[in-house]
Amino acid sequence: MSVMSSFLSGVTSGERFDEVIGPEGRPRRHWERLAQVTIGTEAAELVRRARAIRRAVEQDGVTYNVHGDPKGTDRLWEVDMLPLIIGPEEWRFLASAVQQRARLLNAVLADLYGPGLLIRRGLIPPAIIYGHHNFLWPCRGITPAGGVHLHLYGCDLARSPDGRWWVINDRTQGPSGAGYALQNRRIVAPMHGTLFRSLGVQGLGRFFRRLQEHLMSLAPAAGGNPSVVLLTPGPYSETYFEHVFLARQLGFALVEGSDLTVRNGNVFLKTLDGLRRVHVILRRLDDEYCDPVALRADSALGVPGLLSAASAGNVVIANALGSGVIESPALLGFLPAMCEALLGEPLALPSVATWWCGEAPAMQHVISHLPDLVVKAAYPSMRMEPTFGHTLDAAARDALVARMRATPHAFVAQEHVRLSQAPTWSYQHDRFESRVIGVRLFAAATESGYEVMQGGLSRVSPQAGAEVISIQRGGSSKDTWVLGDPLTASDTEALRPRRLKAREIVRGGPYYPSRAVENLFWMGRYSERLDGVGRLLRATAQRLVEGDGPKSTELRVLQALCARAQLRKTSGKDGDDAGQTGEDWLIAAVADDAVDNGIPANAARLLRCVSQSRERISLDNWQVVQRLARVHQPTPHDLDTAIVVLDRVMAACTSLAGHALDDMTRDDAWQFLVMGRQLERLGFMAANIRHVLQSPPSEQEAALSGLLEVGNSLITYRARYQRQPELLPVVDLLALDPTNPHSVKFQLRGLSAQVTDLFERYGFAPRNDPGSLRQRAKAADLGEFENLSLPSLEPDSLLTRLIQLMKDCEACAGGLAVEIEKRFFVHIGDHTQATRQT
Repeated sequence: MSVMSSFLSGVTSGERFDEVIGPEGRPRRHWERLAQVTIGTEAAELVRRARAIRRAVEQDGVTYNVHGDPKGTDRLWEVDMLPLIIGPEEWRFLASAVQQRARLLNAVLADLYGPGLLIRRGLIPPAIIYGHHNFLWPCRGITPAGGVHLHLYGCDLARSPDGRWWVINDRTQGPSGAGYALQNRRIVAPMHGTLFRSLGVQGLGRFFRRLQEHLMSLAPAAGGNPSVVLLTPGPYSETYFEHVFLARQLGFALVEGSDLTVRNGNVFLKTLDGLRRVHVILRRLDDEYCDPVALRADSALGVPGLLSAASAGNVVIANALGSGVIESPALLGFLPAMCEALLGEPLALPSVATWWCGEAPAMQHVISHLPDLVVKAAYPSMRMEPTFGHTLDAAARDALVARMRATPHAFVAQEHVRLSQAPTWSYQHDRFESRVIGVRLFAAATESGYEVMQGGLSRVSPQAGAEVISIQRGGSSKDTWVLGDPLTASDTEALRPRRLKAREIVRGGPYYPSRAVENLFWMGRYSERLDGVGRLLRATAQRLVEGDGPKSTELRVLQALCARAQLRKTSGKDGDDAGQTGEDWLIAAVADDAVDNGIPANAARLLRCVSQSRERISLDNWQVVQRLARVHQPTPHDLDTAIVVLDRVMAACTSLAGHALDDMTRDDAWQFLVMGRQLERLGFMAANIRHVLQSPPSEQEAALSGLLEVGNSLITYRARYQRQPELLPVVDLLALDPTNPHSVKFQLRGLSAQVTDLFERYGFAPRNDPGSLRQRAKAADLGEFENLSLPSLEPDSLLTRLIQLMKDCEACAGGLAVEIEKRFFVHIGDHTQATRQT
C-alpha cells in the first residue's frame, strides 16, 4: 500500500469524524502542510522515523507499568510520529470551556465539603455523593488555602461524527498525562524540524511554570525556602515514569508515604539531617490511601495523620483530599444545572449524554434503549468494564438488566458515540491505519483563575476498529499541536520559579529523602555484589572449561568460595555439589533467579533500588541497570554461553562504577552510594582472602591466580612482578596495598574518611570503626610475610593475626552497614535526629 493510500485510508464515511481528512477527501485546512509533507515522504523514510521515535522512547526510559502484561511490567510508552492538530479558532473555544469546567468542579467540591447547598436544593441526588467511596466524610468543613480544591484538572474529550466535542470523563484526584504530554513533545517535535516551528505550534512550558509558581506560592511567606514534594505510590504505579519526570521538571522532591511523617500537626520530610518541614504536597496517590489513620486503615502507602495536618492548615494538598468524588460519571448529567446555579452561566462544553440509573425514569430509558448505549459503573470502586449494548445477545442483555435492577444506583449509561479517527502508524504493518482518538486537556490553578495547557495528551485505540481508548489495554498516544502565531510560539520556556537568593543555595544532600539515599546506598551494595559474584563465577567457569577436570586443586578452592557466597549447595564432603554437576549449579547461578545470591536475583534487587531513585539517576545509568536485569536472557544452557553472559555483567558493572565516579555530584547521595560499594567490597574480599589463608598450604599457591581474578588485580600483578602468583605479593596486593582500589586496605582507608566526615557533620560514631582496622593493617610488617606460607597457626603468628584481621573486616562491613541503616534511614522517636521546622 502506498503512503498516500494508507494515509487516506481513514477518509470519513459518515460514521466517524476524521481529524485529518475532510468530507471531500482532502486534508482539512489546519492539516494541509503536514499532510502534504507526510504524503510526499518515501515509505522507507517513514519507517525510519517511526523506528527513531521508538528508539528515543527506549533511550529516555519512558514506560507505562501494566502488571501482568505479557510485554513486561515496564512496558514502553508508545507515541505516534503524527500529532493531533487543533486549529486556533477551535482552540480558543476549547480553552475557555475547559477553564469554565475547572472553575465549576472546584465550586462543586467547595459546596460538597462545605454548605451542601447542591444536595439540599436537589441539584445532585444524595445517593451519588454519599454512596461514593471517594466522598470523604472526615474532610467535611476543611477549607483549603485560597479555597482551591482543584489545583490540577484533566478533561477527557472526544468528537462525535458531526465534529462536536464532548466531555467523556473528568479527572480530579491526581490527573495523569501532563508529564507524558511534555515528553511526547520532546520526542515528536524534533522529527518535524522546521515545519514544527513554522506552523506556530504553541509551547507547553508556560503551563508547567505557572503550575510550579502556584504550588510554591501556597507555602507560608515566612517559612523560608518553600518545600513542595510530589507524593507517589512508588515504582509499582502505572505512571511512575511520569511522577519521576514531573518531579525533575518542576524541581520538587519525589517522595513516598514512608518518607513523610506528621509531628505536632505539621508534615515533615525524613532527611539525613533530620526532619524538614513540608508545606505543599502535589499528590499522585488516590484519596483513600493517603492517611491510614483517618481513611483507609490498611493503606501502607499513605502518611498517618496527614488529614489532621491538612485540617489544621499546616500543609496544602493538591488536589485536596476528597476531590475524587466528582470523577463519578453519574454526575455528568447534572452538571448543566449546577453550572447555572454556581457560576450563573450555561455549561459551554457538554458531557456526552448520560443517564444515572438511580432515577426511575432514567432507568426505564436505559432499558428501552440499551442497544444504543454504553453501560458503566457509577463508582470507580466497582471495577466494571464498559459494556456496549449493541454487542449483547438477548441472554446477556437480560442478565445485565437484572444486575441493574438489583442495584440501580451503581450504574450509568451513556450514549454510544462513534468517536473520531486519525491516521496512526502501525509498527506491525509499517503503514498508517485509522484509529479511534480522544484527547486529555489540562488546567492548572493560578492566582487569576485556571491556565490551560496549550496542547494535551492525545490517546489512541490499540488497534483499528477498537471502540475503547485505553493505554492499559495497549493503546498509544500522540503529541497535540495547538496552532498559533509562529512569532509568539515557544516550546522551550524555562520551568523555573522566582530567582533564588544566596541563602537558598543548596549544596549536598541533607534535603534528600532518607529513603532515596538508602536506595542509593543499596544500589552501591548490589552493584558491587554483582561485580564480585560475577568475577567469582567467571573465574570458576573458565577453569571448568579449560582446567584439568572437576577435581583440580584451584577449581576446588574456587568452588568452595562459591559455596561460601551461597552460589552453590554442597554435600559437605570435599566440597562436592549436592546433586548437581559443576556445570549445572554454575549455569543456575547465572540464569536462575531462585539462586538467592546469583546474577538474576541481585540484578533484580539492583533494578528495584534504582527504580525507586529514578529522579536521581542519569539516563545512561538507568539503561545500564535495565540491561543488567535482562542480561541472562536468553537463558544460557552451557558454560560457554554462561561465560558470555558473565562478560556482559562485568562490562555493565564497570560502567556503573564509572557512572558513580564521574556521573554524580559529590553530595550525600553519592557518599552513601560509595560507602555501599566500599562495604560490600570490603566484606567480599576479606572473606575470600581469609578462606585462602585458612586453606592447606598445598591449595594456597594453586588458588592465587583465581583470587587475583576475583579481586580484579591479575593485570596489576603481572605488570608488577612478571611471574607466577606467589602468596606474599598476592596477599600484599589484595589485602595491604593502599593504592589498589580493590584491596582491603583501600576500602578501610575510604570508609575511615567517610566515617570521620559523618562524625563531623552528624555526630555519627559507630562501634564498628574501620579506622582501628586500618591502623592494624598499617602496622603489619612485610618482613614477617616471607614465612607466611608456613603452616603456623600459633596464637601470635602473623598468619593467625592476618586471618583474624580479615575476619574482623568481614564483621566490620556487616556491622557498620547495620549501624548506618539504623542511624540515617530509620526515624523512630527522632531522638537521634535534628528537626528543621523551616
